[in-house]
Amino acid sequence: MYDLLKVKTDEWGVAEVTLSRPEIHNAFNSKLVSELTKVFKELDEDDKIRLIVLTGDGKSFCAGADLTWMSSMVEYSELENLEDSKDLFDMFDTINNCSKPVIGKINGHALGGGVGLVAVCDYAITTERAKFGFTEVRLGLVPAVISSFCISKIGEANARAWFLSGERFDAKQAMLMGLVHEVVDEHHFEKRTEEVVESYLMAGPEASKAAKKLIKDLRKLKKDSLKIHVCSEIALRRVSEEGQEGMKALLEKRKAKWIKDD
Repeated sequence: MYDLLKVKTDEWGVAEVTLSRPEIHNAFNSKLVSELTKVFKELDEDDKIRLIVLTGDGKSFCAGADLTWMSSMVEYSELENLEDSKDLFDMFDTINNCSKPVIGKINGHALGGGVGLVAVCDYAITTERAKFGFTEVRLGLVPAVISSFCISKIGEANARAWFLSGERFDAKQAMLMGLVHEVVDEHHFEKRTEEVVESYLMAGPEASKAAKKLIKDLRKLKKDSLKIHVCSEIALRRVSEEGQEGMKALLEKRKAKWIKDD
């Protein structure tokens, strides 16, 4: 189905999407951009899917744009570059607005546009050896397409510190700035990622989606609309079938129906 991605799902509704261009560090080209956009739209619309794990094949997570793709951009007109950038933005936007939780299993280096992929994940876990960098300025470019997604994650102060130099930084720094949430050693990376996924599966599927939507909605609301919105949201969740089940499970000291048995 996909040439540059590996996609697999399990019985619990977990889909793993793997960038599969290990020979060039999973760098983007137009086809990979198109496939990533397509797969996230499909998974978002699939009611059987509860959670998506995004990772890379090989030693790197994503090295940004590949050289062949970049070489073609040199010959593009401003209009052609604009259209090309819109496709890239749409990819990030599609992942960012996916209604299901997206776990970034950042298996290695993430540079340029690869950092944008990290930023649009809801939770990102990485290894101690991973390096990151907004390397665009070292090519005379700027991280424009990924800027809004990254700044919403790391804030303006960190953007000013790292966008301007293009210097690479380590996983510890990535966690300090809020780009990733957890750094583990290589030996515990797989197991800890599985634990994170299991933790997310403890949440009600619809409640999880509603919580993600709530976060995005709050950013759009005017202050005087905030009280009624958040109060209405919790009221709605409390009377929902899933909310009722969750509260009853707590009171009855049992697992909710959506939690898998050990």
